[in-house]
Amino acid sequence: MKGLFRQKLAGGARPPRRTRRLHLVLGDQLDGRAAALRDLDPAVDTVFMAEVTEEARHVASHRQRTTLFLAAMRHFAIALAERRQPLRYVTLDDPTNTHSFAGELARAIATLSPQQVTVITPGEHRVARSLRETCADAGLSLDIMDDDSFTCSLADFDAWAEGRARLTMEYFYRQRRRDLDILVTAGKPTGGKWNYDQENREVFKSPPRVPAPYRGRPDPVTREVMALVEKTFPDAPGRLAAFHWPVQRRQALRALRKFITERLVHFGTYEDAMHTGEPFLYHSALSAALNLKLLSPHECVAAAVKAYQGGGASLNNVEGFVRQIIGWREFMRGVYFREGPGYTQRNGLEQTGGLPPFYWTGDTDLNCLRHCLGEVLEHGYGHHISRLMVIGNFALIAGVHPQRVHEWFLGMYVDGVAWVTAPNVVGMSQYADHGIVATKPYAASGKYIQRMSNYCRSCPYDVNERTGNEACPFNTLYWDFLIRHRRRLASNQRMKLVMSNMVRMEKAESSRITRQARALRRRLGIE
Repeated sequence: MKGLFRQKLAGGARPPRRTRRLHLVLGDQLDGRAAALRDLDPAVDTVFMAEVTEEARHVASHRQRTTLFLAAMRHFAIALAERRQPLRYVTLDDPTNTHSFAGELARAIATLSPQQVTVITPGEHRVARSLRETCADAGLSLDIMDDDSFTCSLADFDAWAEGRARLTMEYFYRQRRRDLDILVTAGKPTGGKWNYDQENREVFKSPPRVPAPYRGRPDPVTREVMALVEKTFPDAPGRLAAFHWPVQRRQALRALRKFITERLVHFGTYEDAMHTGEPFLYHSALSAALNLKLLSPHECVAAAVKAYQGGGASLNNVEGFVRQIIGWREFMRGVYFREGPGYTQRNGLEQTGGLPPFYWTGDTDLNCLRHCLGEVLEHGYGHHISRLMVIGNFALIAGVHPQRVHEWFLGMYVDGVAWVTAPNVVGMSQYADHGIVATKPYAASGKYIQRMSNYCRSCPYDVNERTGNEACPFNTLYWDFLIRHRRRLASNQRMKLVMSNMVRMEKAESSRITRQARALRRRLGIE
């Protein structure tokens, strides 16, 4: 190790030659209040952390995503050192680094001879499997501990899910509201409704003036990481210049306060809106801090509810935020672990196409995609509608293999961790899990994008046309998607109206759509 980070660690307690417990802290487990850390005895127990290139290369990782994880890990390690917690920390540029979790754990076990190895439940099956195998090879068992940073344990989710013919997020969310006593009065929802989604579909009639989210200034430790990432991963996607994500808990708390006081007031109302030049709008941009455990869902929800009770935000805005935190977020985690390691391989629609090259560059003449992909390349971020209804929607209707889509989403967003990305992409966005997460495909034509954004006003394509040289590719591919999957979708009650329109389509028009869609997919490198 070199530089400021090494200096800051130097004052911490050094690991003993032999340790009783070796506790692994992964890059998305940076909660200094976790029970697993409170139980450690600094006299005999050691924390182990490692930066490995494997985690930035098993999927192509955005420069800002890699920087965020490593910078947050280093700040967390400094905090442990200040607590005099013995720590074995392996940096990316350590010449002895094997650059895999398995290799570094094996080295730590050989050096420290622990009697026990513990870790909080990893957020990815791949990592858990690797750690188990490494411990088994060393003659040790891996003690995987519950993650107490969520409001719903995996055991509680399984108990809720057991015996249900279908897992419906809305029912899970209502039960969690009752269990946690959030916006509930005498067992009934505050305000009379559980869900205010119907009120949260406003669009901007003129350019919005939205307060910017918290943007932390990179400190010297973070700048060291930024330089290291640029040097180590020169071919990584995305740009690093705009990196301002919270990498410490105090920064994450500032980001939460700024959201609650400045943007929660319109969060729900404009939750589904999009606008050029506005990657954040009224969204919280707290998902990365939550997923790294710099923030807890409890404190985010409590802050929002307090704002409602104090008259700082209306119920539809607060309920929409609460639903994302204790509803969708924890439902997705439950699905990921309940469905098991094979979930990401599912391909219910049997789509086989490749990901268009412009997903890595943003170089496309489709205005909506150019803007949404450009935001991801610049910030490692995009809010949920640009992810679902523009970037994910295009891949779905174009016939891209869902695993390729999942890998792109996992690596290109700063909040990308497998437990939340896989169900959102494989299940919700790509409808590849046989309807476990979504009750219908989130497929839409250009008309949806026109309704929810201003992107179509400056696009060279005609959003009113399905075929022809000027036809919006979203229209062509959407109707081709329905044609290709008409047998699969015919029995879906939520698709009944649109499928009846497709069935009534003249055969000549159907043939033109099919031919143009095939030519379009070839031109874009999808097939």
